[in-house]
Amino acid sequence: MKSVIYALPAIILFSGNIIAQTPAPSKQDWKLSAELGFSATSGNTDTQTLNTKGEASTDRELWRHKIEASILNASDNDQTTARKFNLSGQSDYKLEAPAYLFATISYEDDKFSGYDYRMVESVGYGRRVIDDESLTVDLDIGPGLRQSKLSSGESDNEGLIRTAAKVNWIISNTSTLTENLSIEAGEDVTVTKSVTSLTSQIEGNLSMKVSFSFQNSSKVPAGIDKTDTETAITLVYSF
Repeated sequence: MKSVIYALPAIILFSGNIIAQTPAPSKQDWKLSAELGFSATSGNTDTQTLNTKGEASTDRELWRHKIEASILNASDNDQTTARKFNLSGQSDYKLEAPAYLFATISYEDDKFSGYDYRMVESVGYGRRVIDDESLTVDLDIGPGLRQSKLSSGESDNEGLIRTAAKVNWIISNTSTLTENLSIEAGEDVTVTKSVTSLTSQIEGNLSMKVSFSFQNSSKVPAGIDKTDTETAITLVYSF
């Protein structure tokens, strides 16, 4: 996690801009959630998998903000097989409906990706192309920058064009389907990410969430697969 230090200045600046431009919120203004998934086996195989995530969002008259953080750690017979840390945030400034301007930043630390870390900053234009009570669809496009540090110690900086689609479908009073798709087309590398999730309320503030994540990089270091997938079942507490 040493490389997280490199991301802190940009994250602090991003958070500072949000605070400076947004009135002090009351507790009711923010939606918060925490996720936890854990599995373990013993006997012929000894495995443990821990998946945690936190999310905070608010939707106001002129601004929309969302911050997410997640950690995945897995081991097999005391050997680490996966270790990922992700942190991201986006702010939308609403223009005349359905348009908005956005600024987003993301940081990724994946022990087995061949990279020490990757960080992307992007700004641009978005439209809420569908805005119903049960369904919203947002489309984003804009330029950005990506900073990458390989496990070998080499660094790479490049410009990119980022496009994204966000879908939120309230299927029923207890079930919600979401899809977050982004394509970061850089000068050398194109990264495609997709996260599809179905959340079903169990009781009160407690829900169960099933998600499938897909990430593909068009170019990776030698010995690294271009595509990573993850299927997770977690408990979600909202407050």
